[in-house]
Amino acid sequence: MNELVFEKRDFTPDQVHMAKTFQLNNYPIVYILYNENKRPSAYIGQTVQAARRLKSHIEDKRRKILNRSILIGHQKFNQSATYNIESNLINYFIADNHYQLQNVSQTRSRVMHNYYEKCFYDKKLFKDIWEKLREEEIVSDTLENLTNKDIYKLSPYKELSPQQLDIKNEILDFCTKHIEKEGNHVIAIEGDAGTGKSVLLSSLFNTIQDLSKDDSSTIQGTDNYLLVNHGEMLKTYKSIANSLPNLKKKSLMKPTPFINQKTKDEATADIVLVDEAHLLLTKEDSYNNFRYENQLDEIIKRSKITIVIFDSKQVLKIKSYWNDRLLEKITSQYNAKTLKLTDQMRMNANPETIKWIDSFVAKKIFPFPSAKGSSFELRVFEDATTFKKAITKKNNEVGLSRIVSTFDYLHKKDKKTYIVDEEGLNIPWNSTQDNVTWAENPNSIKEVGSIYTVQGFDLNYVGVVLGPSVSYDEEKNELIIDPTKYKDTGAFISRADLSPKKNQEIKEEIILNSINVLMKRGIDGLYIYATDPQLRQKLLDLQKDYERYSRANSIHQ
Repeated sequence: MNELVFEKRDFTPDQVHMAKTFQLNNYPIVYILYNENKRPSAYIGQTVQAARRLKSHIEDKRRKILNRSILIGHQKFNQSATYNIESNLINYFIADNHYQLQNVSQTRSRVMHNYYEKCFYDKKLFKDIWEKLREEEIVSDTLENLTNKDIYKLSPYKELSPQQLDIKNEILDFCTKHIEKEGNHVIAIEGDAGTGKSVLLSSLFNTIQDLSKDDSSTIQGTDNYLLVNHGEMLKTYKSIANSLPNLKKKSLMKPTPFINQKTKDEATADIVLVDEAHLLLTKEDSYNNFRYENQLDEIIKRSKITIVIFDSKQVLKIKSYWNDRLLEKITSQYNAKTLKLTDQMRMNANPETIKWIDSFVAKKIFPFPSAKGSSFELRVFEDATTFKKAITKKNNEVGLSRIVSTFDYLHKKDKKTYIVDEEGLNIPWNSTQDNVTWAENPNSIKEVGSIYTVQGFDLNYVGVVLGPSVSYDEEKNELIIDPTKYKDTGAFISRADLSPKKNQEIKEEIILNSINVLMKRGIDGLYIYATDPQLRQKLLDLQKDYERYSRANSIHQ
């Protein structure tokens, strides 16, 4: 029998006893326990002994509210396959956001691995299972739509790479060893854009919160927080919290409210995770109600253990100016260590393409990289109309393809419409959404995202507009960065504690950082439109040279 076996039953002692009659009882299976209350709950698992495993669930008081079950089997199932399908189901159930799952972390076991015919189980068979669940009205949205959601991409149950898992386990060990020790303890996780920092943090925080409810854990009963200084990202984490038992929205905060609340309560948190720590303030900012000198320092003082995600190449404001030396200066006051993420997890690009982008951000323009061994598409465009059509076409084909721009055009928070590149692109800046991240709004294909809208998020294809602040010096063969043309005036408020020369240097660095962040949003492609004629022509010439070289090579072969 090579067909999917799908049995729906009541989840009762009598029906559990009858699980022995399940067609594939001695085979690995996947199962879903659920209810259909006003606040639906579910538990997803896999086992090789259906009757015994379901009997243990029926005796578990945590499962009392679950009254229905689905048993899923296939004669070709093996434990690697059922493990894979179980993980996929959990991730997609979280993204579908209908059930509160009762699953808790398997703290040290979820790691990416291959197995025989993985593609068959992971793609074809899983799609059949999901469509059957949709047919039974257990879930609602399609896999295609859910895959493009940030809540899916940041799910704490995503399988981690070996490097991510090693770092996660090292941090968990650090927490268990230091939670009772005196003083403040710090771990900094450094990594470039797209190296999986936020996915690691999401998985880590969920596991920490699960362990805080585990009687056998040394961190049981701890008071822990995830701090997010990015409004769009905070929406995603709060959506994830809707689906998981031990993630509470009150433990998800912005840095300043956390600092002020702990100060008011004269309290110290146990474990605090900080996403995008390079966005933290490094000077007093009364506008944001921050009355101290450095947000990271104040967070560390109010936490036993602080876990920091950091990338100095994503600093975007002078008042949040960081570099590696400043980070070391802060953390060296405490018991601190640094871990590094190096593997590119977002972009399906080869090393040559990543190197080309890194060089571009360093103002160096090199010949187009080889596309060999990569499905990633790097293209430059001669005019704004063709550029817009290309991104719209990709959005129609694969979804989640958006246009973003350097902050070279006026953009205010007064609910008025502001246009990006009126003489060329002629599209409005992004509008603010209350409950959904900008890119996930279908109408955002008709808008342009700013650096603050997309930092930390994935797109399938990203179209980057390089505005007037970015031009080209033909003699030096390098970029020219002109901060006077950059319209993010809030980012450029000078600091009295820095020299005029340093303030000016940081302005250029901020623009280059923004280009780095924008160019590394796309999973499958980067499309570039430069408004400066000299830069646009240089990039077009390099693209044509590469195309001629590729054609000549294909003829000779």
